Amino acid sequence: MHNAGDLRRLLASEQAGLVLVIVVLGTILTALAGSHVDRLTGSEVNNFLNSYTLIQTATDASFFAIMAVGATIVIISGGIDLSVGSVYALAGVLTAMMLRSMSGADASALVFVALAASIGIGIACGAINGALVVGLRVHPFIITLGTMWIVRGVAFVASNAESILVPGALTRVAKASLGLGDALYPVPMLVMLLVAAAGSVYLTRTVHGRHVFAVGGNAEASRFSGVPIGRVTMRVYIIAGLTAGVAAFMGASFYGSASCADATGYELYVIASAVVGGASLSGGKGSAVSALLGALLIVLIRQSIRTLHFDQNYEWIIIGCAIIIAVVLDQTSARLTARRWARS
Repeated sequence: MHNAGDLRRLLASEQAGLVLVIVVLGTILTALAGSHVDRLTGSEVNNFLNSYTLIQTATDASFFAIMAVGATIVIISGGIDLSVGSVYALAGVLTAMMLRSMSGADASALVFVALAASIGIGIACGAINGALVVGLRVHPFIITLGTMWIVRGVAFVASNAESILVPGALTRVAKASLGLGDALYPVPMLVMLLVAAAGSVYLTRTVHGRHVFAVGGNAEASRFSGVPIGRVTMRVYIIAGLTAGVAAFMGASFYGSASCADATGYELYVIASAVVGGASLSGGKGSAVSALLGALLIVLIRQSIRTLHFDQNYEWIIIGCAIIIAVVLDQTSARLTARRWARS
């Protein structure tokens, strides 16, 4: 009986639907992708269901999935952050410029400095966003729309629009095979999983996480309950900046360079991941794990377009439709839940 109850709770969770959609889409891709003969082993390998493609798909998702965790925490609090892609670019560019002046440093020191600098720049940008939202009392959409352009502009001016190479020590860390073999780079995927796990623990197991849900659910009630709304708001934007810094470190390390154009348009992918993952734009609802699953679903949609040889221009149309459908389903679910509560 206990196991049956656990199974019912698992199937009723908001992640269950996302996992089901991902599994169905993965099954369709496996069936339609075709196969090829592996040159090393001589065995027939599915074009989608193989270790290289699966890890590459997770890697493609990881850079904006990491930011989606931070953005989801902001959305749960009732805010929004449009500047995450620009913060990613600035953190990557300034870190690469700093490393360029440390050409003779030890490899481990370079990695440590790069990680610390990237995260520090991300946190600083997040703190500025939070301070502006709290201090000016202007809607965060407007504030972060402004900082999105400002931060991107600072990255452009600082780098002179050049792509800046990072030391090979960083690339060796980001592309470590960890014993899986050549051309398999699981590090970005593992970092993505760690960030999602940390975000989930923060939201579900800490007092600060409960405050985020409380402020997003009803800010006035939270204020009367003694929740420090200003501090909660500052905290969520700092977390969003932190995740953008982590993503920037991984992206610059993995690709070997950073430029002011990095992560252009990632705002769409990040917010789409959160919304498709079930986060409510009105606040009070969302999950770090669901944001990760939303990012994976979006990458699978992109993978489907490539695998099935559709016109890639349809990618934006399909992702836009997915956002609208996710919001409509969320609103419908909220209305049905309200009716059930009213009847009971």
